[in-house]
Amino acid sequence: MREELRQVVDLEQYPLADEHFRGTCRASLDDDGRLVLPGFLAAAALQAVRKEAAEKRDLAYYCTERHNVYLTPPDPAFPAGHARNREVASSKGCITDDQVAAGSSLRTLYNSPLFREFLCDVLRERALFEYADPLSSINIHYASEGHELGWHFDNSSFAITLMIEQPQRGGRFEFIRSIRNADDGEMNFDAVAEVLDGKRTPDALTMTSGTLVLFRGRDAIHRVTPVLGETTRVLVVLAYNSEPGIALSESARMTFYGRLQ
Repeated sequence: MREELRQVVDLEQYPLADEHFRGTCRASLDDDGRLVLPGFLAAAALQAVRKEAAEKRDLAYYCTERHNVYLTPPDPAFPAGHARNREVASSKGCITDDQVAAGSSLRTLYNSPLFREFLCDVLRERALFEYADPLSSINIHYASEGHELGWHFDNSSFAITLMIEQPQRGGRFEFIRSIRNADDGEMNFDAVAEVLDGKRTPDALTMTSGTLVLFRGRDAIHRVTPVLGETTRVLVVLAYNSEPGIALSESARMTFYGRLQ
């Protein structure tokens, strides 16, 4: 299994089994809320994933939605223009786990015991499990010109992504750390309003092709700016759960994928 993984990941640069390396990664994620590993994918694997994504782009389901930053239904206790209810736009295309080839480098990486052990150690998770539904574990996202992800907080405690193709311009990942404290129920509406009004200057996360990113977005508000130019932004999301048997909700699957299975 490790030899298979070596075909996908640059294990010389990123020794996933090394305890010191894991500790360094864990400290970086704890301190910064993000871990960025450029050149994580081996060159041949990056090319193979890029080719697979291009060949399957016609299968993508595209959706555009309006949502608030908390990804929750509107709250009638607040006016429509309040930070709790103000809407932003998100748009993208997506192919789902069942459309990813059985021999894909993405599946080799996702299913690798060593990669999961590394993630568990860095994320401080006891174990990680695939989604119970057939769609949600591995997704390839496409953002063409004009597509964007509006400001939002994640519902999950972590996100794992691989940048495959950068756009010519735009498509920049921007974030502001520690805007809210979800565990304590502190939504920090005033700060969110400042972000939506453009009164806060966000940080930007640089992701070259082949970069692995671990990001804690539950309390960090973030977005992807509109893509500009002819080159489509391609990003892979590797989604795991801390408990077995969990499926993405039917409403979420219909929204993001246009089908349940």
